[in-house]
Amino acid sequence: MKNVGFIGYRGMVGSVLMERLRLENDFLDFKSHFFSTSKQGQEAPELCQNQEKLLLNAFDLSSLSDMDILVSCQGGAYTNKVYSDLKARGFNGYFIDAASSLRMNEEAHICLDPLNGDLLQQAIDKGSKTFVGGNCTVSLMLMALHGLFKEGLIDWVTSMTYQAASGAGARNMQELLMQMRQVGERAHTLMADNSNGILDVDKSVTDLMLSEEFIKDQFKVPLACSLIPWIDEKMKNGQSREEWKAMAEANKILGNIGPKRQIPIDGTCVRIGALRCHSQAFTIKLNKSVDIKTIIELIGNANAWVRTIPNVKGLTTTDLTPTKVSGTLSIPVGRIRKMNIGNNFVNGFSVGDQLLWGAAEPLRMMLNLVLRHM
Repeated sequence: MKNVGFIGYRGMVGSVLMERLRLENDFLDFKSHFFSTSKQGQEAPELCQNQEKLLLNAFDLSSLSDMDILVSCQGGAYTNKVYSDLKARGFNGYFIDAASSLRMNEEAHICLDPLNGDLLQQAIDKGSKTFVGGNCTVSLMLMALHGLFKEGLIDWVTSMTYQAASGAGARNMQELLMQMRQVGERAHTLMADNSNGILDVDKSVTDLMLSEEFIKDQFKVPLACSLIPWIDEKMKNGQSREEWKAMAEANKILGNIGPKRQIPIDGTCVRIGALRCHSQAFTIKLNKSVDIKTIIELIGNANAWVRTIPNVKGLTTTDLTPTKVSGTLSIPVGRIRKMNIGNNFVNGFSVGDQLLWGAAEPLRMMLNLVLRHM
């Protein structure tokens, strides 16, 4: 059996990946080794039958080099620390990484098997060994609009994102919940006194959110009952880096690099008070006129996980929300309609679980693709 090493298996993405591997019985196909940055030598968690009993040192290049495949969910700082040293040491195994550090490197391929499985297989056949999960909103956008990209119908896209706290990490999710608690407790106290009108409650809650008392160590600003219209660092052209990733990563995933035409993709990335799922509103410019029925069929039939939601209020408000989608592999796409700005313009809205198709599932599918090749 091939030896597969997992680093960062306890974090959010790593935990979701472990659960998916268990549910799909993938652990039966290899021997698992679990690496730790702080608890090496201790007993490993019993996640599967075919596994090493003790935790290995995640910084021990010798132990890492013994693996046929390494799967890292430890984060960019870890990748930056060990990847180059591993390669310099002569590590010839596969490196599958959830972090963003290597995504745009020439030797790395961004994995999103339902869309670019053929390109990934070609890369394996040519000897490539480095594969990286893509940005969560980019992967979810491509899954949602897979049918239109596959048919070559897209001229350009804007994606206005509504991104959950989970995209910023576990501590940020915890802070959002603590902010919600502060708001709830203040509002509950005020509303218990019938002499307070709703505007009095509103003013008091707003004052709380603007005060030093309000918890904002991670986000630095209130997110509960608010939003943050900026994610990641600023680029020279005024985009945030999160916004820049949409065009750069999507075209690399689709194989639109070098002399091939780059599909323009842009938009605004916004953090909202959802816990786990990212939502996106699309304006899509088609390169030719296509009737709306065909557009809906192309989107809905592109892969096994996308489903279209009829553009009616009832189904949209129940099925096209983070609450409905959280914890599932489903990627609903709704609000599909022609826009008033022109017959070639299409509106759409999609939701997807940031920790599943936005992170863990592409890694799981990439691991299986590599194992089938070995």
